[in-house]
Amino acid sequence: MSAAAPRDMRGAGPGIGRSDAGTGGGRLLWLWWGCAVVAVVVLTILAQVIWGGLNLYVTVGVPAAVGATGTALLLAVALAALARTRRRNAEQRLRETVQEESRNRHRQFLRRLDHELKNPLTAVRAAVADASRTATPAVAADLEVVDAQSRRMSRLLTDLRKLAELETAPLALEDVDLAETVQDAVSAVIEEAAGRGAAVRVRLDLPAVPWPLPHVRGDGDLLYSAVYNVIANAAKYTPDGGAVEVRGREEAGAVTIEVADTGIGVPEADLDRVFHELERAGNARALPGSGLGLALVRTIVSRHGGQVRMASREGVGTRVWLTLPVMGPSAAGPSTPARQG
Repeated sequence: MSAAAPRDMRGAGPGIGRSDAGTGGGRLLWLWWGCAVVAVVVLTILAQVIWGGLNLYVTVGVPAAVGATGTALLLAVALAALARTRRRNAEQRLRETVQEESRNRHRQFLRRLDHELKNPLTAVRAAVADASRTATPAVAADLEVVDAQSRRMSRLLTDLRKLAELETAPLALEDVDLAETVQDAVSAVIEEAAGRGAAVRVRLDLPAVPWPLPHVRGDGDLLYSAVYNVIANAAKYTPDGGAVEVRGREEAGAVTIEVADTGIGVPEADLDRVFHELERAGNARALPGSGLGLALVRTIVSRHGGQVRMASREGVGTRVWLTLPVMGPSAAGPSTPARQG
């Protein structure tokens, strides 16, 4: 899928460290339990030594016995439930820590890749430029291919670096008119399609009555980039004479933008992969593209506490839904990764 770089790479990174605090609290709790068990054992031994020959006879009424037994059982159940809850919370914190560490390693890899390949590519382009001055026409044509491919790799590295930065940089939150953002993206895609001579019809359907789509809290530049990428992909992979429809709706405190097309579709086996970096559908690899566009969309929507869904039929078309909370990422709770519709 194609990638359009966002107009501004800003985003906020989640912190880690809650797992350490939770682990420390769990160790302290177990230490107190251990001390209590040791104290009971010691007191029992002392009682045996001092009062070993003394017998006590206690008479308890049936209601009191039933009440005491019931209380003991309730206490045991409560302690078991507490232990189970603490175990689940600890496992969740561990999963979050592992996921965050994995994301950090991934971001570091992308930055290192950009750093290691940028200088060699610059050297290749400089050498090609020097050789082209004295090359024969046939050699010059080959050098032009080398230069074009090196430029493509440079753009790809730039997009990967921006994607890595996007996952951690702070979001510039503002009041975003999502309907206007969608209209701007549609206009840009139509102009670009006309420039290529493509005959793709784009139909926009946004509600006007009884009220328009509400504004959302988010980073306007990044939201534009996400919406643009989805619409541009729909137009790009729809043959001449096909149609693209962009629809919007509001529901349960969220705004959903749906982009549907009559394009080549995505094979079912590729639906779970196309939102990852450098992954493309098997039937789209012969077409130009970097495989970063939908990865960018997924990251932006996830950073805003939203969700991306896709449903597609190969040879029939594709539908993509972007759902964003009206109140913004701070009120959205944990974000949900992209999933198949």
